[in-house]
Amino acid sequence: QVQLVESGGGLVQAGGSLRLSCAASGRTFSSYDMGWFRQAPGKEREFVAFISWSGGTTYYADSVKGRFTISRDNAKNTVYLQMNSLKPEDTGVYYCAAARQGYGSSRYAHYDYWGQGTQVTVSS
Repeated sequence: QVQLVESGGGLVQAGGSLRLSCAASGRTFSSYDMGWFRQAPGKEREFVAFISWSGGTTYYADSVKGRFTISRDNAKNTVYLQMNSLKPEDTGVYYCAAARQGYGSSRYAHYDYWGQGTQVTVSS
């Protein structure tokens, strides 16, 4: 079992930055691939970023590539999402998710555990 708690969301102007954190419980965090997803009102949940259990592999949705950076600190059981040059279309609830090692991907169905989400609002 893994419990995930996101933090760091808020209201920011376009062009600003936020850093989201996702703290995980349990001693096996380092064996999980991690992902960030987001959901805007009236839209489906969409993939944002992925990081492998070791941190050695990362990839991003095209819409955030070059602006967002995912990272993890296995000693702190935490995964981060640094978001720069934010746009109004980045607004939504951001969720972190954990998948068994080797099973993480851009597809939300591959993830076993989810946090409760943190709201990000970017004003124009």
